[in-house]
Amino acid sequence: MPSFDTVCEADFVEVKNAVDNAAKEIGTRFDFKGTSAGIELKDKEITLFGDAEFQLQQVEDLLRNKLTKRNVDVRFLDIGKPQKMGGDKLKQVIKVRNGIEGELAKKLQKLIKESKLKLQAAIQDEKVRVTGTKRDDLQAAMALIRKDIADMPLSFNNFRD
Repeated sequence: MPSFDTVCEADFVEVKNAVDNAAKEIGTRFDFKGTSAGIELKDKEITLFGDAEFQLQQVEDLLRNKLTKRNVDVRFLDIGKPQKMGGDKLKQVIKVRNGIEGELAKKLQKLIKESKLKLQAAIQDEKVRVTGTKRDDLQAAMALIRKDIADMPLSFNNFRD
């Protein structure tokens, strides 16, 4: 029976490369000399450091540019609020989304059920598997998902015929 998986996965190799490139540029830029501006990646969290909120914004813009150059969708970023560290220093944690949350998975499931296509959607961990009898129905479901859920960088993989 034909099926495909709807997933939300960032390319972590490219994310790591973008963070490394941003850190290298922060180290060489004149306006960041002598400041605590920095960036680091741990697990699936990017932490930005700076002396002021303006500086954090500059580091974030630099990161977005590097991610865009490496074809990583910036919609994967879940940006947190700046937090005070010691003294005048600030930090900001950016989580890299990976996997479809339960609420979005239920929304996808409902969307497919209401589409009147002869398909079934099943939530499996952090992905949604869509199965049906016709390949054309599956392709119509992909188009429907792309159109209705534009705020998440969803992709489709594991297409079986």
